[in-house]
Amino acid sequence: MKRQGYLSWDEYFMGVAYLSSLRSKDDSSQVGACIVNQKNRIVGIGYNGLPIGCSDDEFPWDREGDYLQTKYPYVVHAEPNAILNATVPLEGSRIYVTLFPCNECAKLIIQSGIREVIYLSDKYAGSESDQAAKRLFTAAGVSSRKLERYSLRVIRDE
Repeated sequence: MKRQGYLSWDEYFMGVAYLSSLRSKDDSSQVGACIVNQKNRIVGIGYNGLPIGCSDDEFPWDREGDYLQTKYPYVVHAEPNAILNATVPLEGSRIYVTLFPCNECAKLIIQSGIREVIYLSDKYAGSESDQAAKRLFTAAGVSSRKLERYSLRVIRDE
């Protein structure tokens, strides 16, 4: 008899995105992304962090203050990291993200050929960046959907 209660593809790939988010050094927002091709194979993973070669200890992680003393000009979002880490062309793939993409990431998602965005949180819903991202996705024919009733428990030895 086949085992019941196993993970769906959506749960599995969102779990990979979530685990990737745990690599982020950002104290306020850990975001992960997992790109999957049409054969349900993982082809790219990323999380929000500094560019390769930039020390996490030498750049600010603050959210407020003088722009150059905040994280915003330095951190690469999870989605572009996953796109840049991709091992194959992304045409027709889908991306699982723990946070709905901003407008800048939406442009990269569209340009890379990703056709579907599956997300957990939309905590910036209604913001100008969110509105722009959703407008771009609609215009480009990229579908998006929230993964409902999703929970994942990760047990770590501290």
